[in-house]
Amino acid sequence: MRKINLSVAFLFFMGLSYLQAQERIPQVEALLEKMTLEEKIGQLNLLTPGGGVATGSVVSEDVEAKIKAGQVGGVFGVSSPERVRQAQEIAVKNSRLGIPLLIGSDVIHGYKTTFPTPLGLSSSWDMELIKETAKVAAKEATADGINWNFSPMVDISRDPRWGRVAEGAGEDAYLGSQIAIAMVEGYQQDDLTQPQTMMATVKHLALYGAPEGGRDYNRVDMSRTKMFNEYLPPYKAAVDAGVGSVMTSFNDIDGVPASGNKWLLTDLLRERWGFDGFVVSDYTSVNEMIAHGMGDLQDVSAMALKAGLDMDMVGEGFLTTLKKSVDEGRVSEEEITTAARRILEAKHKLGLLDDPYRYSDASRPEKDILTAGNRQLARLAATQSFVLLKDHNQVLPVSKKAKIALIGPLADDQTNMLGTWAPTGDFKLSVPVLEGFKNVAPKAKITYAKGANITNDTAYAKKVNVFGPKVEISNRSPEKLLQEALKVAKAADVIVAVVGEASEMSGEAASRTNIQIPESQKRLIRELVATGKPVALVLMSGRPLDISEEMEMPLSILQVWHPGVEAGNAIADVVFGDVNPSGKLTMSWPRNVGQIPVYYGERITGRPAASEEFEKFKSNYLDVVNSPLLPFGYGLSYTSFEYGKSKASSENLRANEEIIISTTVTNTGKKVGKEVVQLYIHDKVRSLTPPKKQLIAFKKIELKPGESMTVEFPVTVEDLKFYNGSLEYVYEPGEFDFFVAGSSNSDFDGTFTVVE
Repeated sequence: MRKINLSVAFLFFMGLSYLQAQERIPQVEALLEKMTLEEKIGQLNLLTPGGGVATGSVVSEDVEAKIKAGQVGGVFGVSSPERVRQAQEIAVKNSRLGIPLLIGSDVIHGYKTTFPTPLGLSSSWDMELIKETAKVAAKEATADGINWNFSPMVDISRDPRWGRVAEGAGEDAYLGSQIAIAMVEGYQQDDLTQPQTMMATVKHLALYGAPEGGRDYNRVDMSRTKMFNEYLPPYKAAVDAGVGSVMTSFNDIDGVPASGNKWLLTDLLRERWGFDGFVVSDYTSVNEMIAHGMGDLQDVSAMALKAGLDMDMVGEGFLTTLKKSVDEGRVSEEEITTAARRILEAKHKLGLLDDPYRYSDASRPEKDILTAGNRQLARLAATQSFVLLKDHNQVLPVSKKAKIALIGPLADDQTNMLGTWAPTGDFKLSVPVLEGFKNVAPKAKITYAKGANITNDTAYAKKVNVFGPKVEISNRSPEKLLQEALKVAKAADVIVAVVGEASEMSGEAASRTNIQIPESQKRLIRELVATGKPVALVLMSGRPLDISEEMEMPLSILQVWHPGVEAGNAIADVVFGDVNPSGKLTMSWPRNVGQIPVYYGERITGRPAASEEFEKFKSNYLDVVNSPLLPFGYGLSYTSFEYGKSKASSENLRANEEIIISTTVTNTGKKVGKEVVQLYIHDKVRSLTPPKKQLIAFKKIELKPGESMTVEFPVTVEDLKFYNGSLEYVYEPGEFDFFVAGSSNSDFDGTFTVVE
């Protein structure tokens, strides 16, 4: 586990003004000298010719003519060396100055080799593995001509109703920061001019993961201290890691939409954080400021440019109004020149100004895309992302000699294995669970039955199927499907039921108020349990679900998210015990939607509930306990781990010193297993109400049966800093509680004191 250096990662997050003076690039300056105002504006225009998966209803028109006229700085939705070369030739050979294009794409969790959805991948807590998946994604995408990626999404979210939790790393700012760094380093590596690297885009700046009601694109309202301490750190970590571009969010901040928010894009991003790349809007988000109530297209375009936005995605407000705004004195040519410079500097960093065709090598796709090695990494990544939620009577792992009833609407399905936001993948290449079972356990007797539809609600299915059939409702009646499944189940030794969400039941514009398993599948699960046979649920989803009913049933549950192109093989690896599950949850799972938001790091109130027992006039509910159903950091194994008491090497910690917090972890089971060892602290007294618990470090270890390991975490005052009421990044002397455990659900068992 690579630990972020907090003194670097969050330096200048305080009230300090910081803006590095950038050395001018002669090649860029020479181009700017030649450019007309209209050509500079053209560099700020990002278009899509269509053909890919859009995030809005608009598709650009007359793209080729606009490229020839010097009115386009970049395109997305174009791939393959041949098509990219063709696009670059139009720009280089037919426009007046021959400036090449940025070629963008949403490569969210793999390119053709699709890895688990990001929330699933985050559950591996394995930074090197995550970095490697990003590196492979960059290698494949650049082989197909893409040089700019709209990833990583680092939005913190504590609301599983919001479908885009599937694209992020969960609820915690520290873990999210580690993953942001790993993704940026994997995509960009050390040299962006190398043809196997691509420019990353951290998104969505900012606070997009906290919409009111969990409804996508909705309003966001929070205090500055909450922003700085709980939501902004992963964006800042990506900036510190050298991310090349930043994408704005759809929501507002302090009542001002992000794409036109000067405090966000200039005061914070550039002056305080020192970001020197370029800022791109999300899909038509500049135009959408009209609906926010910010004025007409000319008004919002001028507002966005002056706020610090450099590139307008698809909306063409910059292209069609900025010249008029210059003529009217509403924006200056200097402001346009600054934005154009940033776009050209990005092209210089990618080496495009020297060689526009460096990403157009026709020999690369065959040797770099969907290789056996890449698929093997996808299979490994998926197994590491799975979280064992419950193992009733050790039903898991399943014997390869057993008679297995493989049941469920996702048990022999290809269309949903890749998960949401996998527009560059091909679901036809994914491995369904039934096929994976046969591959891994070829001698097992496996009988399949669908058992139920994902949902029986045709109106609901229509909404889910906007991008194609993800929910297919059988011509057979639900009753016939169920009876067929029960017949298969009764002849088996063990039942494995593959259930959950279709891929597009989570993701963008896929908010849900009911986050239970659909009733059609819940009925199937109840009937399978009623057979008395051992039952293991393989649960697929892009978000935490309300599985309170299922957790009370006598069954086992393996959460597999949407695992990617190697889904079936990876699931079989874990179900049959070839791989011991080691994933840990990165979002708390609620008991019901009424608990949302529920997260481990909530701040303490003046009337805290002393226990799970109800007390009048305390902060609790009448109908349910405060704690989540499944806590952050939780995950079981086919073996067991025992933790010794946490210890600190010294009772006192001073500035410029460190203490070592350690514990001994022992594998007390019978299988080799991996464990994510987590260090949490609590600041007992401070100037702002502290969180109950705060993750500050973790390590993933592997132990053989009976093996013990002492796990050590160095701690300095940098690990204890927070943003105070003046937004100064400080630590304060005083007592800190700590514990080291396998999840956030543990008691503090040690104390140290920070002294002056």
